[in-house]
Amino acid sequence: MTKSSSLDLRRRVARFVEAGHSCHEAARHFEVSVAFVVRLMAAYRTTGSLAAKPEGGWRYSKLDPHRDFLLRRVTEKDDITMPQLAAELAALGTTVTPASISHWFIRQGYSFKKNAAGQRTRTLRRAPSPRALAHEASAPHASGAAPARVSG
Repeated sequence: MTKSSSLDLRRRVARFVEAGHSCHEAARHFEVSVAFVVRLMAAYRTTGSLAAKPEGGWRYSKLDPHRDFLLRRVTEKDDITMPQLAAELAALGTTVTPASISHWFIRQGYSFKKNAAGQRTRTLRRAPSPRALAHEASAPHASGAAPARVSG
């Protein structure tokens, strides 16, 4: 992220432009970009201030007002999916994507659902390879008996 320009430079640029020079002349004279001068002057004419906008800080989420609803629905139905939650919120008048609901839960300190083995509960995205199937077929059965062989 870039660092904002000093208030002193902003004042000098604004005085230079107010004295009748163009934004392009000011950019060349102070060795800054034309876009910086144009944006600075537009903001100055609109707000009357040369101060830089605040950076960082807390961002508002449209899901924050629905915190109680989201937490209640997750506790009521522990296997609810993000698309289902998004559909329920849409019925209430708030349109959000399932991914944004997931990101909101992560920011609130909730983790992904896992099974008893500690693995994420997801389906495979692809079918097992033929090598994996062959290895699985050659493994001994749980009963300890060897698989029956077919003679040809």
